[in-house]
Order: sequence, then C-alpha cells, then structure tokens
Amino acid sequence: MAGIEIITAASRSELKDFIDLPWKIYAEYPLWVPPLKKDVGRMLEPGRHPFWEFSERILFLARRGKKTVGRIAGIIDRHHNEFHSEQMGIWGFFECADDPEAASALFASVETWVGQKGMTFVRGPLNPSINYEAGLLVDGFDFPPALMMTYNPPYYPRLIESCGFSKEKDLFSFIIDGNYRLPEWMNRLAERVARKKGVHIRAFRLKDPVPELALVREIFNDCWSDNWGYVPLSDHEIREIGKSMVEIADQDLAFFIYYEDEPVGVCVVLPDINPLLKRFNGSIGLSGLLKFLLYRREITGLRGLLFGVKEKYRQLGFPLLAFRHLFEVVRKKGQYRSLELGWTLEDNDSINSLVEESGARIHKKYCIYRKAL
Repeated sequence: MAGIEIITAASRSELKDFIDLPWKIYAEYPLWVPPLKKDVGRMLEPGRHPFWEFSERILFLARRGKKTVGRIAGIIDRHHNEFHSEQMGIWGFFECADDPEAASALFASVETWVGQKGMTFVRGPLNPSINYEAGLLVDGFDFPPALMMTYNPPYYPRLIESCGFSKEKDLFSFIIDGNYRLPEWMNRLAERVARKKGVHIRAFRLKDPVPELALVREIFNDCWSDNWGYVPLSDHEIREIGKSMVEIADQDLAFFIYYEDEPVGVCVVLPDINPLLKRFNGSIGLSGLLKFLLYRREITGLRGLLFGVKEKYRQLGFPLLAFRHLFEVVRKKGQYRSLELGWTLEDNDSINSLVEESGARIHKKYCIYRKAL
C-alpha cells in the first residue's frame, strides 16, 4: 500500500479537491447534510470572507497514491489571540478516511505550521472559529444535524485522540419536540415579566437588516464577553453572517427584547433548511427553485441560533419572557415540530438549567479538543 503524502492545497484544482472530499467520506453516512460548495469556497478564500481580514490559514491534503484520503486547515485567529492574550493555533475543516496514518500526518502538518508561527497550543475543531461551526460530534450520531451544526463519522474521536488531543470543553445541543407545552410556572412568571412597565418585544426588521445586525452585534458582545472562548464579531463578520441569515429567516422568530427603550436581549431562531440542503447536494443549480417549491414542506424543524440578555438585566426574568414569546409564535404557525437549541457550554449551568426546566433534553454532545505544542 502506498504511503501518505501531505501537500498544501494552493491551486484551484487542489482547493476543489479539498472542498469535494466530504462527498467521498460520507458516501456511507446517509444522515450527513452536504453544504453548498460555493459557501464553503467563499468561507475558505482569503479576500472574500471577512474572517480572513484578521486571520490566516493553510490547507493540507493527505494523499495515498493518487487518492485523496484526508484534509485539514491550520488557522491563526489574531482577534482571539489578542483578546485572550494567548498563542492559539486552530485546526478545522478536518475530514479523513478511517486511516490513522493519514490523520496523524495531517495533524502533524498543522502543528508544525502553527508552531513555526509561535503558537503554543492547538485547539479544534473550529471551522474557522468559535463564532461559526464548532466542535466534533461525539454523541448523537443517529440523528441528522441541524442547520449550521457539525456532523462526522463515529470514528473521528478515535482518530483525533490517537494524535495526542484531549477534551477541553463539551458543547451541548438540546431539543424540544412532540406536543410541547411551556411549564405552567414558567408561563406564569413570564406573564408577570410581560406586564412590567417599559417591557416589549420587537420583531427583526428583515427589510432593513444593516441597523438590525449592528444591534445584534452590540447585544452579542455584551452577553457573551465573559464566556469561554468568546471572540468579538467584527462589523464585516456580522454583516456576512447576517446576509445568510436574512435569506432564510422567519421574521416572527427573530426578535429583540426592550426595557425602558433600551434593547436588552436578542433571540434568533431559524428554520432548519437542512432537508433542502440535502436535496441540493452541494449545489442549488437551475433546479434549486423547483426543489424549494416541491420540498419546502419538509422544513419542519427550527434551530435556535442565538439568544442572550445583557448581563445587567438577566435577573429580571427576560429569558422566561423570550421562551414564552417564542413558543407562542411557534404554536400559532403550526408547521414546526421540533426546535434544537444550541450549542451551549457544558459548564454554563444557568442557561442549561433554564433550558432543561423549560422541557428540553440534551440531544447531542460535541467536543472541542486541545493539545500543547
């Protein structure tokens, strides 16, 4: 059997090989949902995606003979390192056959590259940072992924751990499904909060997204600033993320909470369009509109993408108000049968307890790994 060769994916054909590899890896995994290739290409290309305005990356391919059997990206996020005073290298976009030699060679290539740039440890998977797709699926392989959540074969943890990586943090994903009703005690307290003077909820204005996204960024940076791994989103990043979000958003499921004329909380829940993405199989093409019209009824799930209340207002019951409002809207619409909430940090006890008390249960677990250099 031919040995493993690691090459840097630099040419257009090598980048195509990098993007196309998952279709080979997941041929035996029917629950995998293919991303749109054009979106992956945009995400990976410096000069096109705003993440690379302050970051750099290198792409590696593992080949055994003429066959590509693995890929990985080495990433340095200068915003993270400046914000946390760390020297962190990142690995992401990892895909590999069940081939320990290939996996070892890929990780060694990333470790060498980030080490040469002065990094002291490596963390991943981050695709390409904590603000995008994060974590390796380690529990919940029997369920398809929700929108913008990762999915991978069950052997990936074994490959990664054999290369010297160990768990740094688990991420939880919760689910609410079936004939759900908000617990009576929560509904009662939320009603009391709703009657407070100066409290109101305002829907996201999809027709004027730029100021709305600036408001999301303001609340996000206040809410998450003390969270593990937090990195502030730049103006250009929030606009890039918002551009994709606005295309699929349901205006009634994205809203702000106001108190005394100040925006104090935000909730963004998106229709889980993964059933459509699976049918697109990486490319919308000319048949995309037809597929949308034919199969949009398959969109019966929701993904809770973003929820937060500014720190100084968290003890006023606004999370309960948001839960009640969200479930009232979902019930009236009648088309959605499940809501996946996540991810959350394993040690974020306050939010995890609240979500569980609302009737949700842990659905999937993801792991972020770390290795010292």
